[in-house]
Amino acid sequence: MTELARLKFYATQPHPCSYLAEEQATTLFLDPSQPMDVELYAELSEMGFRRSGDHLYRPHCQRCTACIPARIPAASFIPNRQQRRILKRNADLDVRAVRPTFTEEYYALYVRYIEQRHADGDMYPPSRDQFSTFLVRDLTFSRFYEFRESGRLLAIAVTDVLSNGMSAVYTFYDPSEERRSLGRYAILWQIAETARMGLQAVYLGYWIKNCRKMNYKTQYRPIELFVNQRWVPLT
Repeated sequence: MTELARLKFYATQPHPCSYLAEEQATTLFLDPSQPMDVELYAELSEMGFRRSGDHLYRPHCQRCTACIPARIPAASFIPNRQQRRILKRNADLDVRAVRPTFTEEYYALYVRYIEQRHADGDMYPPSRDQFSTFLVRDLTFSRFYEFRESGRLLAIAVTDVLSNGMSAVYTFYDPSEERRSLGRYAILWQIAETARMGLQAVYLGYWIKNCRKMNYKTQYRPIELFVNQRWVPLT
């Protein structure tokens, strides 16, 4: 085990929250000079940390606790009727794991996704530098899972494979394929792959009760939330 007490962390100054317009956010970052070891990352994921680019972080807001880490225990997950339909609808897709890299094909898909689905967010407008800094990192545990139909790229799930599970970093997909529900399918696929690998859980980032964009996470049951420094099932 890493001696977590010896690690250094740095908090940002308060800044406008990306999810709750009325709130100010503060973020706690692991010292960027600390090597991003996969076991350290796994330990910190158990404490609610996430990765963005080369940084591990978690919310550290003074008066708001709305961002709650969420994970799905893979072995006990049972898809509901709607999720079974999504799985069936995408049974024709081929999935392949590749090392993160920049290609024009990946970037074009990312641009379409951001411009059509998140033009109101802080990742708009997309840029090559933003794409590379956020997602294309040379880390041994990071994967781009390609979802293709007869060779045509439909989605990329950026995923970190850890000793305790998979951390779903980000997924972007072809917004014209709305019927497929590719974002939901990517999560279902990662849950199944986590179970197949004998790993514990899929770490989904933060659930925010009053944020519409985050409400989809509770559709996957069972789901656990990190509350009062322990993982508890959401009932």
